[in-house]
Amino acid sequence: MPAHKLPDGPENAPLLQKLKWLTKPLEVLETYSQRYGDIFTAYVGIGKKPIVLISNPQAIQEVFTTDPKYLDSGEVAGIKPPFIGQQSLIALSGDRHKRQRKLLTPPFHGERMLAYGKIIQDMTEQVTSQWAIGSPFSVRSAMQRITFGVILKAVFGLEDGTRYEQLQQLLTTRLEGTKSIFRAILLLFPFLQKDWGLLSPWGRLMENERQIDKLIYAEIQERRENPDLSRTDILSLMMAARDEAGEPMTDLELRDELITLLVAGHETTATSLSWAFYWIHHLPQVREKLLQELDTLGENPDPNTIFRLPYLDAVYKETLRIYPVAMMAFQRMVLSPLEIAGYHFEPGDIIAPCIYLTHHREDLYPEPKQFKPERFLERQFSIYEYLPFGGGNRRCIGMAFAQFEMKLILVTVLSRWQLELTKSKPMLPVRRGLLLAPPNDFRIVATRIRPRNQQILQTSFM
Repeated sequence: MPAHKLPDGPENAPLLQKLKWLTKPLEVLETYSQRYGDIFTAYVGIGKKPIVLISNPQAIQEVFTTDPKYLDSGEVAGIKPPFIGQQSLIALSGDRHKRQRKLLTPPFHGERMLAYGKIIQDMTEQVTSQWAIGSPFSVRSAMQRITFGVILKAVFGLEDGTRYEQLQQLLTTRLEGTKSIFRAILLLFPFLQKDWGLLSPWGRLMENERQIDKLIYAEIQERRENPDLSRTDILSLMMAARDEAGEPMTDLELRDELITLLVAGHETTATSLSWAFYWIHHLPQVREKLLQELDTLGENPDPNTIFRLPYLDAVYKETLRIYPVAMMAFQRMVLSPLEIAGYHFEPGDIIAPCIYLTHHREDLYPEPKQFKPERFLERQFSIYEYLPFGGGNRRCIGMAFAQFEMKLILVTVLSRWQLELTKSKPMLPVRRGLLLAPPNDFRIVATRIRPRNQQILQTSFM
């Protein structure tokens, strides 16, 4: 019986496709999309198999709504993320994934999430208080420091002290490495992941991981020996969670989920915030309209009021549309014969919705290369047309937290500081590990402290 045919795609060697994907990902996606349409097959991402990329909303709906028994992600789909661990929600499949997702959902409930507002605000003010009028700074580094501190305090529940400082230093070393092209090569080509001691790049990463694990397990052990039901950090809530059989998460599960939340919630949010500050200050009309909305808040605004500001929400959404930090949703493996968008797929085939190409469809987003927040005020987009956090049973569990954190940081900064870009020319994204990020030379300068709303958020979360 002849092998079934996957959707059309480039015919050049898989290695050449991967190398081009590594260096020019957006050019690859746009070229292939123009040539082959909104469903095509290419060698991109992690693993040896080609991936069928989909940017057709109807087909994406079929992917997201197909029963995981027939189409699932995780380890079965070749996702074996180093550092994160095999007990992570990202790596799990089937019933194990369903169990873990159910355990992790309560800490990210909307009302619970709002309790972290004070932490977000304090960390933002702590970092931005170091800015000096007239001195350019890397906005991305500043946002990383804020989001990293939020993770350590709101998720890990760590207070200032030796363990906080040690973990901060180790994790900063680990995560800063994601900016290098070599780190992306290590992730895209697993055969390079060899531990030859501290003289090898992978060996240094593994030693760093061992030191991080030692601190995390020590924190978990202390929590188990001295339980405190009054704690509201996400680690404490995860430790208190029980599955349907009354069983808690193991230490390994807790460790892997903590690292997952760190990796997924630190780098991505900092990158999205960097893009937001770029667009807000690159386009004066966007900045003025947003500041006018913030000036209506008055003193001590309710957190829900901030979260629901219409133009702030539109700016946030357009930021994640035009350059989504993740170009693709999690890849899924076909587990049983099925049809999607008229194509027949067999077990072993890999499918992935392409977030970037979907967000740049002319029929959905006219002039897709233009930053236009108004498009989100003029119409509603379905979860198959706008999907910065993925979808289906793999939709990012921390989505609401990320939305709240990003909006609150923007409001806290813009209400106090008047900022300007150091360069007026348009800025294009570069690959940073597996993400789309602003270039390394992106700088902003604080020109003055805004006279109005300086204290607008001072007691909002007390």
